[in-house]
Amino acid sequence: MTRRAICGSGVAFLASAARAEPQHDVTFAEDFDELWRTLGERYCFFTDKRTNWDQVRSLYRPMALAADTKAVFTDIVRCVLAELYDAHTHLVDPPNGAPRWPLYDIFAKRIEGEVRVVAIEDGSAAADSGLMIGDRIVSINGRPIEFVIRDLMPKCLTQQDPAADAHTINVAVAGYRGKARVLSVQSSKAILRSINLPLKKWREQPDVESRRLTGGVGYIVIRSFADNATIDAFDKALENLQDAPGLIIDVQDNGGGDTAVARPIMGRFIGERMPYALMRRRGGPSLSAPWTEYVEPKGPFTYRKPVVVLTSHWSGSMAEGFPMGMRDIGGATIVGTKMMGLGAAVFPIYLDRTGLQAQYSGEPIYDTKGQPRSQFVPDIVVTNGKNILAAGIVELEKLIAGTR
Repeated sequence: MTRRAICGSGVAFLASAARAEPQHDVTFAEDFDELWRTLGERYCFFTDKRTNWDQVRSLYRPMALAADTKAVFTDIVRCVLAELYDAHTHLVDPPNGAPRWPLYDIFAKRIEGEVRVVAIEDGSAAADSGLMIGDRIVSINGRPIEFVIRDLMPKCLTQQDPAADAHTINVAVAGYRGKARVLSVQSSKAILRSINLPLKKWREQPDVESRRLTGGVGYIVIRSFADNATIDAFDKALENLQDAPGLIIDVQDNGGGDTAVARPIMGRFIGERMPYALMRRRGGPSLSAPWTEYVEPKGPFTYRKPVVVLTSHWSGSMAEGFPMGMRDIGGATIVGTKMMGLGAAVFPIYLDRTGLQAQYSGEPIYDTKGQPRSQFVPDIVVTNGKNILAAGIVELEKLIAGTR
């Protein structure tokens, strides 16, 4: 049985498998039950979803029991996680051939019933291909886009959900791990053309880079918050730029990382302990009362001149929490587009018997006024396709002029 047959067009199989419980390997049964129970008790966004969690068990458990290989069981676990249509909830290391996590290199939206390209990641195969913002996506690998979306759509929704549709559109355009894609797209002039998206190896770049821009303003790119070495690298960059009249911090292509890395960086901009976020956690069927997360000041000096933080659709997780925190603790101005919308801290889950590892949204995050991180909007919203750095420079110059 192929993965596509399980979660794609195999609807007939799903229906028949749900009728009776077959003979099964207890390993798969116990790991499935652990996954379903853990998410049922701890996943934090059920109230925002239209997922019937009991139906998920009824549909997928018989399939898990019938699985004859770990590969088949792994894909069933992936499908269970996909029922939550949450880009932060997924297998940790899915195999080649599994759908990629969104966003990948294209951000697409349904506009007046058609799937259109809204944004393209710089440096990606999509950016190299001639794909354009506004292009209508007609098919993927020769299959009509709506068929692909239908096959990937969660099967256990109580009703149609625009959020599920939006998520699944971006799973569809991301394609499959380890595989190239071919898109058929139509421009505003109704010209149909084929776009080849080969596998592309990303150029390796340091997690932190810095330089001075015109007028002496400082510019620091942070590409990840996943490594503690980022803290020292940022400190060195800030030391070299401490006399700059203003600072731009760029997290446009930062997929996130650890709050333990981001907080010391935020600490360079405050002189006293300050709150930067609120968090909650599942407590029974509802969420707990919020608690406050703080940032401690960090020396040897505090940078107090104007700061602009740049964001894009590819700023994710901690790279969403960082701009939110910088605005709340130090009044940084955020310039760019809305980010990925990953609104929670994640928890790991390890299925002991099969060794599969996954993560799930466990603690929703809010700014200090109680606004969900997933709804965070920059102070200066840049139109898709426009130069975000250029917009950030313009805004920083205004802020510097206002301090003179």
